Amino acid sequence: MLDRLEQRPALLALLIGIAALLLFGIGLQRPSILFFDEVHYVPAARVLIELSHPVNIEHPLLGKSLIALGMLIFGDNPVGWRATACLAGTLTIVGVYAFTLLLVRATRPALFAALFAALGQLVFVQARIGMLDAFLGLFLIWGGVAFLWTMRSDSRRAAWRWAASAALLGAAVAVKWAAVPYVAFAGGAFLWLRRGHAERFGGMPLPAGLAILGTVSMATYFLTFAPALFYATEPLTLAKLVPFQIEMWKLQTQPLTPHTYQSDWWSWPLMLRPIWYFYEPDQGAQRGVLLIGNPAIMWGGLAAVAACWWAGVRGKAGAPLAVAILWTFAFGIWAVIPKSLGFYYYYYLPGILLSVVLAVAFHHWREKVKRNDEWFLVLCVGLFAYFYPILAALALPGPRGFERWMWFPGWA
Repeated sequence: MLDRLEQRPALLALLIGIAALLLFGIGLQRPSILFFDEVHYVPAARVLIELSHPVNIEHPLLGKSLIALGMLIFGDNPVGWRATACLAGTLTIVGVYAFTLLLVRATRPALFAALFAALGQLVFVQARIGMLDAFLGLFLIWGGVAFLWTMRSDSRRAAWRWAASAALLGAAVAVKWAAVPYVAFAGGAFLWLRRGHAERFGGMPLPAGLAILGTVSMATYFLTFAPALFYATEPLTLAKLVPFQIEMWKLQTQPLTPHTYQSDWWSWPLMLRPIWYFYEPDQGAQRGVLLIGNPAIMWGGLAAVAACWWAGVRGKAGAPLAVAILWTFAFGIWAVIPKSLGFYYYYYLPGILLSVVLAVAFHHWREKVKRNDEWFLVLCVGLFAYFYPILAALALPGPRGFERWMWFPGWA
């Protein structure tokens, strides 16, 4: 059956999306109360619905607007708070499939990349909470899909596809400023990949490509501030739009008080300090939500990164080199982004990209590993099932029920 589905990539994408939506959506109402950073973003979404006044101004509006959209459709309740994040997580998994398919032009590794991303646990948890990161990942992954789509398009379609990529990247910045480096990365990759290959990107001239990327991404970003123009109190004006960005910068870079779950950027790939998003009685039982990656994918993915660097540098293999560079960039930017505190959820996008790196590594060495990617997938499924109770806020046996999953002191 899988062999037949591999010949129908569009149908396979649809099935992946349905499966991801069911996986992420079942039990979306747990916990029944606001938890972790929902206490910031859901109230901000309520304000956006009312268009009353500025709030949570350290972040742009798009992510909170999307949370508000879910609340308008499903109501001001746990499902409404998380519905659009759930959809964003689902589309992120489909995007991982599409990105890998365009990169390696083979359905099997694209399917495995999507499965690894769904089982990697980071997307699962972020798709079930009203935070911004699910939307950030959605727009960045699909911005990458549009980038690859443009690179292989003809001259008639290249400009429109490139504009779509720029708009998606601009939307990512409109969720969180952490996406800004990816716009620069896209510009640099465009210049590098066009170098010596005039047929790529439909032969788009370099100045025109950079102009489209810059103008469309910036226009998309600024357009997302439109709701703030209609606040009843302290409405934003066009004259205040640029000075407001300076105020946001100050808020984003201000020193913060130490936090129990803070961690250094270098520790995230090792999963030294995951985050308990929730751990308290709810709906008559002790429940918990731990943001922690699937150990097989998070740690195995690091070996795959090294293997892809080896294949790319020593073997001149294009796809492995591309994903190795992309993961290294996505992780490395946190060494220079001016944040006074770091948290494991900042590793969200590099964690997703590990799924692509793993799939590409298995595909590149397919003659040597044979079908061992299937056994690795079985391990991933087993670990996901093992952690599921503290990912999905299932009922635990008691206040000390978490101890079963605490492999290291830093996980508690």
